Amino acid sequence: MRDPHVSGSWGFCPTALVGFSCPFCGSLRAVNDLTHLDLGAAASSNLLFVVAAPVVVALWLRRLVACWRGGAAAAPLEVPRALWITFAVVLAAFTVARNLPVGAWLAP
Repeated sequence: MRDPHVSGSWGFCPTALVGFSCPFCGSLRAVNDLTHLDLGAAASSNLLFVVAAPVVVALWLRRLVACWRGGAAAAPLEVPRALWITFAVVLAAFTVARNLPVGAWLAP
């Protein structure tokens, strides 16, 4: 069994090889920690993933219930442009913050 906490067990991220933490770095470790119900370790691996995961699950459940009630299963979701822009800004801010010396606690 592979342990994502062991360096190189799942390969190496190209951005990590150049010393840059992308917004997704640590997500695999965070998923592993969440499956072991270790919220603190998961947040330490990737805080943005831990915050976003319940939102994604809630949206998925909402969609599942709508389909179960007879809604169109394959109908495209209407996502407001402002939501996409907000998501991009949060992702960029998280990326910049975790790569600054002050935000080192956000890095995996």
